Amino acid sequence: MTHKTFLQFFLPTATAMFLFIALPIVSVVTQSLYAPHRQVIVEVENCTPFACTKSTTIDQAATQALREAQPLGRYVGLDIYLDRSHLAAEEIARLFSQSAGPGDFVRRLLNLPFYRALAFTLTYMALVTPLSILLGFFVALGVNAIPRLLRGPAIFVSLLPMIVTPLIGALILFWMVDSRGIIGTAMIWLAEDPNLSLKASSVLTWIMLIVYGIWSTSPFAFVIYYAGLQTVPQDTLESAMIDGASRWSRIRYVVLPHLLPLTVFMALIKIMDNFRVFEPIVSFNAGAHAQSLSYFIYADLSGETRLLSSAAATSVLTILGVLVLLSPVLVRTWRQFGKA
Repeated sequence: MTHKTFLQFFLPTATAMFLFIALPIVSVVTQSLYAPHRQVIVEVENCTPFACTKSTTIDQAATQALREAQPLGRYVGLDIYLDRSHLAAEEIARLFSQSAGPGDFVRRLLNLPFYRALAFTLTYMALVTPLSILLGFFVALGVNAIPRLLRGPAIFVSLLPMIVTPLIGALILFWMVDSRGIIGTAMIWLAEDPNLSLKASSVLTWIMLIVYGIWSTSPFAFVIYYAGLQTVPQDTLESAMIDGASRWSRIRYVVLPHLLPLTVFMALIKIMDNFRVFEPIVSFNAGAHAQSLSYFIYADLSGETRLLSSAAATSVLTILGVLVLLSPVLVRTWRQFGKA
């Protein structure tokens, strides 16, 4: 392929990436360095025949003129990143000097909003990513092993979590874990505690969100693995069977190495997706017990006061977090292509 032909194919993609990815990221980074202008307050003296009183009022004209002169706001540099709502540099230094030990430091650290959201985000990603991949792999193995006549219905059932609208699936589970639902009633009966509520406990809420995340995202791994199983060399499997290899040995030494590139691909996709977890928290109305970085951004942008600069700073930190998590795999892939 000539350079001209390559550019003709790549130019539309590059243009779209520049317009819809690069430029928005630059805009978000720029916005995170500016804070809204403070309102101009003036002191007004009101005099009557009897006395004079002083009061303060907002000078709307001066405030509007300031905003027109500097539309981005006032430049604050990295102050937003370091304030208490984000990295909280001063608070961490104070906690480090006042904490009785590592456990006490972590407990106090999780009281800060950004680190509490980061803790749930990392926990969700660390558990949902491998468990959903593992569940999808075993489901794909099971479907691939059953008779061909039954594979159609089995594939349909396996894809139900992906077919059902995420909001509907979350609401169904939300109703099931209610104290009047089947899961909530069973938990109350097993624990013999009539006051037990999965929605009132932070730990149970985290577990509920993680279980839903595994259930709703495992079909993606199932589809990828099932397609990959169709490409496993049958000659190698038959040779292993003739040599007396057990089913587990064939899976371990033949199937898993063959599917390793697919596993790396799915891990990259799921890490990026799970690090941006948002919909389950909104669907389960679990913002009081579990907040992710994406929900943190949503909270800044909702309500009467929209904290655009704060949301922009959290967005940049989220992007940096994804890059840090993906960097080991990306570096390894780069080195492999470099050697090739």
